[in-house]
Amino acid sequence: MAGTSQTTPADSGGSRDDRSDPATDAFVAHRNLLFTVAYEMLGSATDAEDILQETWLRWSGVDLATVRNQRAYLVRITTRQALVRLRTLSRRKESYVGPWLPEPLLTAPDVAEDVELADSVSMAMLLVLETLAPTERAVFVLREVFDLEYGEIAAAVGKSPDAVRQIAHRARGHVAARRPRGVVSPAESRDALEAFQRALETGDLQSLLDLLAPDVVLLGDGGGVKQAVPRPIVGADKVGRL
Repeated sequence: MAGTSQTTPADSGGSRDDRSDPATDAFVAHRNLLFTVAYEMLGSATDAEDILQETWLRWSGVDLATVRNQRAYLVRITTRQALVRLRTLSRRKESYVGPWLPEPLLTAPDVAEDVELADSVSMAMLLVLETLAPTERAVFVLREVFDLEYGEIAAAVGKSPDAVRQIAHRARGHVAARRPRGVVSPAESRDALEAFQRALETGDLQSLLDLLAPDVVLLGDGGGVKQAVPRPIVGADKVGRL
């Protein structure tokens, strides 16, 4: 749980020799998948880790003889716990001071290798997912990102398969209308970030403006305590001169 020292199997890359059992092996085998499901639903690595702890606590008490599909069962536990957390977070965001931004995921190679489908956890995509209702977000992530069957998703979110199909259709429409245009490779992102940092360090305003899209929007998250930026700032010139 949040604020505790509890851990899950293999969350620190340690040896599994001293605790190898079927429940642990299954959890470790699917841990990356479960983390990514939780992270895409919540937009927070910290909350995703909390959900993994809750998933492990529930999974460790399951009679595996009653489980036909361990992957589906684990995804179902993770999704349900993430939905509970997401609904709580949604209520908190109503009184959040200023815009709420997703928590970026570290992109160092050793971290990126531990996350499935890294393109789908980009900041731009997470901002789009923030526009969906909790159940829409869960259905979209499970169907469009992880290609789960409608029956599996229905069991995870507590809806009928027909209802899930309708929710998926609606969520796809919402995402398509807001999806970022174009795809940027990790190498291009690194190059742009390095150039951006150089421009800031040298005070080269023109180079900075050249890097920004004409319709760039600057948002600031003050942690819910204060507004880092009173209102969105639109336009390369205004953002560059801030």
